[in-house]
Amino acid sequence: MTADGHCLGTPDWVTALRRHLGAVAVGNFAWEFAHLPLYTLWRTGTPGEIAFAALHCTLGDVLIAACSLVAALLFLGAPEWPRRRFAPVAAAAVAIGLGYTVYSEAANLARGTWAYSELMPTLPWLGTGLSPLVQWLLIPTASLAWACRRRRRRMP
Repeated sequence: MTADGHCLGTPDWVTALRRHLGAVAVGNFAWEFAHLPLYTLWRTGTPGEIAFAALHCTLGDVLIAACSLVAALLFLGAPEWPRRRFAPVAAAAVAIGLGYTVYSEAANLARGTWAYSELMPTLPWLGTGLSPLVQWLLIPTASLAWACRRRRRRMP
């Protein structure tokens, strides 16, 4: 990436989108299973319920990532994305996903859809778990950076 946020030598937007959503799916699937002990379901759910919750949440994460990126592209993108305006679009997509996560965690906690175990660190001013917030900062940032990377040329 250049100093002005351009991503030169990057693949077209379709390839970048595929890379991003693929990496988001893999990263969130691993994260969902890893942080399950921070939710009460880990102790109260059957193995099937736990597996379903992790898969369901992963699919939701991919949908949130896709919608966040599309919204960011609509407001800040350029026709040549990700070669142009990569950094503002990536920052906006992460911010949108993070904002939705804060809302979703608060709403689902209030509805009783899920509950945190005593192991979940929470932000006192929000009551939101730290793990989902870190998840939405790290995974989309890493996957967008990976989507921006230059392809290696194959030797003939």
